[in-house]
Amino acid sequence: MTRDEIMNALQAKRMTEVIELVEDAETGELEELELVEHLGLIADEALNHAVLAYLMSKGVKITYLSPEDFDDEEEDED
Repeated sequence: MTRDEIMNALQAKRMTEVIELVEDAETGELEELELVEHLGLIADEALNHAVLAYLMSKGVKITYLSPEDFDDEEEDED
């Protein structure tokens, strides 16, 4: 998927937050993105893969977290 195809799909789905991530990656403002692996970023699997591949091509490091990682964060906040 090209950048234009990705952006058009995101705009059609009104995914402004993801569009902002793409734009931040292009300007170098996004260096790392943490995701829960089984959830991904977007429910649409093909679009999710395309966006993540594009972000990585712009130098963004994708870090996958497990649900246990969130449990640890909640305990740290208490």
